[in-house]
Amino acid sequence: MTASQGQGPIEHGEAHNGALGNRLNWLRAAVLGANDGVVSTAGLVVGVAGANATSTELLTAGLAGLLAGSLSMAAGEYVSVSTQRDAEQAALAMERRELHLTPEAELAELTGLYEAKGLDPELAHQVAVQLTAHDALAAHAETELGIDPEALTDPWHAAWASFAAFTVGALLPLLAIVLPPPTHRVWITVVAVLAALVVTGWASARLGGADPRRAVLRNVLGGGIAMGVTYAVGAILGASTG
Repeated sequence: MTASQGQGPIEHGEAHNGALGNRLNWLRAAVLGANDGVVSTAGLVVGVAGANATSTELLTAGLAGLLAGSLSMAAGEYVSVSTQRDAEQAALAMERRELHLTPEAELAELTGLYEAKGLDPELAHQVAVQLTAHDALAAHAETELGIDPEALTDPWHAAWASFAAFTVGALLPLLAIVLPPPTHRVWITVVAVLAALVVTGWASARLGGADPRRAVLRNVLGGGIAMGVTYAVGAILGASTG
């Protein structure tokens, strides 16, 4: 999901492909965040509905779950991406020091990396010299570390993206449970959630290059089981306290 997951800069057009891959990773993360919002909120509100809660109680529980989940996702993503960014910046700082203190050794190291990728020694040396003259840090960072110094992931961007994705996903089961009449709200919510899980399962599989059928089946089964278990628990608790 970050620039560190990109490829080396040797072949023409590879930077474009790395940027495309980075955007696809962000999109896949957004789809999965929305999927988490759908499943977790659906499980919550269906469980509360199983206890014969009123629409006001369902709305309160659903909004609380939405805010708790979205804020938790945002905070977790911020911490995770900040930690990764700190590590990338530390690696870049070390690379800058090495380039300043031992430029000849760094040039030899870069040459060796290109030889390991399949270039003959003379061509590898020429490529290393030219890229070092153009931007030594970028050449070493992308080839040696897998980092694009100009495209480090922004933790705030990641946090807001996770917050928004979870919120969008959570809104569907919340609206599906509070808007219909009480006699129909549970099955309408189940149908809406399962349909949404088909979409998110298919989308995440397509973005990841996997088989959509298996992803959809896993998604639907997981969401269905979650709603079934929470509804049963809610019904049991509602009956015991009613």
